[in-house]
Amino acid sequence: MTTDSNTRRVQTRLGKEDLVLETGRMAKQADGSVMVQYGGTVVLVSAVISKEPKAGVDFLPLTVEFQEKTYAAGRIPGGFFKREGRPSEKGILTSRLVDRPIRSLFPKGFTNEVQVIALVLSHDGQNDPDIAGILGASAALGLASAPIGRVGACRVGRVNGQFIVNPTYAEIEQGDLDLVVASTTDGIIMVESGAKEVSEEVMVEALRFGQEQGLKTITLQEELISGRAKVREPFPIHGTDKDLLEKVRKLAEPKLIEALKARSEKEGGDSGKKSLIADVLAQVQTPGGTVTELQVAEAFSVIEKAWIRKTTLEKGQRMDGRGKADVRSISCEVGVLPRTHGSGLFTRGQTQALVSATLGTGSDEQIIDALQGKWYKSFMLHYNFPPFSVGEVRPLRGAGRREIGHGALAEKAVWAVMPAKEEFPYTVRVVSEILESNGSSSMATVCGATLALMDAGVPIKAPVSGIAMGLVKEGSKYVILTDIIGLEDHYGDMDFKVAGTAKGITALQLDLKLTGVPLELLADALLQAKPARAHVLAKMLESIASPRTELSPYAPRITLIKINPEKIGELIGPGGKTIRRITAETGATIDVEDDGTVKVASTDAVGAQKAVDFIRGLTQEAEVGKIYQGIVKRITNFGAFIEIAPGKEGLCHVSELSDQFVPKVEEAVKLGDPIAVKVVEIDSMGRINLSHKQALLPEGTPPIPPTKRMGGGGDRDRGRGGDRGGRGFGGGDRGRGRAGTAQEG
Repeated sequence: MTTDSNTRRVQTRLGKEDLVLETGRMAKQADGSVMVQYGGTVVLVSAVISKEPKAGVDFLPLTVEFQEKTYAAGRIPGGFFKREGRPSEKGILTSRLVDRPIRSLFPKGFTNEVQVIALVLSHDGQNDPDIAGILGASAALGLASAPIGRVGACRVGRVNGQFIVNPTYAEIEQGDLDLVVASTTDGIIMVESGAKEVSEEVMVEALRFGQEQGLKTITLQEELISGRAKVREPFPIHGTDKDLLEKVRKLAEPKLIEALKARSEKEGGDSGKKSLIADVLAQVQTPGGTVTELQVAEAFSVIEKAWIRKTTLEKGQRMDGRGKADVRSISCEVGVLPRTHGSGLFTRGQTQALVSATLGTGSDEQIIDALQGKWYKSFMLHYNFPPFSVGEVRPLRGAGRREIGHGALAEKAVWAVMPAKEEFPYTVRVVSEILESNGSSSMATVCGATLALMDAGVPIKAPVSGIAMGLVKEGSKYVILTDIIGLEDHYGDMDFKVAGTAKGITALQLDLKLTGVPLELLADALLQAKPARAHVLAKMLESIASPRTELSPYAPRITLIKINPEKIGELIGPGGKTIRRITAETGATIDVEDDGTVKVASTDAVGAQKAVDFIRGLTQEAEVGKIYQGIVKRITNFGAFIEIAPGKEGLCHVSELSDQFVPKVEEAVKLGDPIAVKVVEIDSMGRINLSHKQALLPEGTPPIPPTKRMGGGGDRDRGRGGDRGGRGFGGGDRGRGRAGTAQEG
């Protein structure tokens, strides 16, 4: 549908909403720009391609930026500057999600710089803008005449056994699957999924459903782009010089293959290769020095790739001698760090992850201020990839996009088995330090995280293991590889990570170097991964079979208490005075929720119990007829104030201190004396009347009403009122209007 001569707008029904693509109205100086709308969520995506190739690079210089603007959700940013800063973690993950399916479509040797920018202009709080970002990037690149085909995408959820296309946030929470499928006309090209122990069969059907829905979005893009693509000269494609390649092959192929074999074992292969490049460069250098080290390195890469793929595909041989479905040797340890709450060391071949688990309280939860609103995150998994893990020297800075992406995948895999907060009210942080890397450190993180959590005593629902699957494909012939190493990932066609429990899948991630693969191939890979996951899991369980029953002595102990929500104000006190006092006296950390749930955390069991007793005494109601063991806190001329629970006092009149006449209160009790008292009355103002005399009567004796028996009410009431007004927890601080020392005289 065209709205005017400059604007084209097309739409189709996809799930519960219309998917709308529009071009020609906004950002017209970009090589291609598309506004994508789904429900009330709107994303503007632009694509610009440099006019000339970038010199001196042997990779695709593609950058994707996904920017969330808070105005899109009708909010003003927090902080001093009141403007957006660095991208959020969700923004970084979405940038990667947009990048991954389009990157593999560019032809090898394309070195023009490409920049894709996605701006979230409107967000309805229901529909995630990431799918709109993928579709907008594909369409914008089509309008910019990038040498790639179209990418279709959709999200698949499952609620009550039924698949849903592009589910809302609420539907994702209700269901057991959150799956993003990107596809081309050649097949599926990218997958990202979290799941709650979904079977392989269900996952295959979900992939099929997502692929079918994604094809509808490709048709819509073609309708938008038709006749509107930018007219430009064909892009130059950089290739390896054939004459140079043959010279390098004759000079270096045998030695290169030997260096390659050594490299697969991480025993100096890289340094041997660098020396070989220098030797060959000296021999092939032309007059005037026109051959570069980069060109020789590219020729080496072509030779390496051809040898690895041919050996794998035609001979069924892998570089390290394993069969196609074999897993490398595995070792697992737990409790390797003395002061952490839990730790695990997972080693598979030359990939090693040291993972720690830390238990915290509600105050340690991460506050997420996202477009869909503010929420609290009680489970975090962070992944670090230091340069020494691959024998490199480079600056050690904060987490980059790769680290954030790998950590998010591992977090997704483990989150599915974390206990409910009602069962385990801790904030949990898991940190993975990659100490060695030669293939699938993210799946090693999943395994190490499981070990660390069980070592920490976290009652996870089931242990999780993970494996990375690879692919070498030429035409219709292919070989699926289990537990790929770095070179198989680099020169192969697929990196397919599968994580889950013995029951089912909890996370998937697929990246391809092809333009798509058939669903049947992915189904084969999932089935081949299942026994491999089981093998890894069995090795893990040899080191620790189930979560420990006791927490580390260095971990906080959390006790849950349920109080009447109307008592929350009494617990907190004016300006937080009461809760600060409890914390100061007991050393415990106290978190209070709106529903009356109170979490008391402390590494000191005595302090924690003291805080629990204080809170219970402060918030629970005294019961008429119940006998309490109290402490004399104050003495007046008309009786003694007895603390029957922390922060809760009542008056035992002088006439109730004994069954004999008591001339003076001090003759019956002293400050600090323990004394048994029975609650005989709670008046309309909440004041508690106590009796020591009745506490001594046989069990079951009903309390005697005090109103007529206790004379001198006027003086007593005035005295009590004055005293209670000044005693803090029991009187004026609660705002009950028992006021003051002016009445005490």
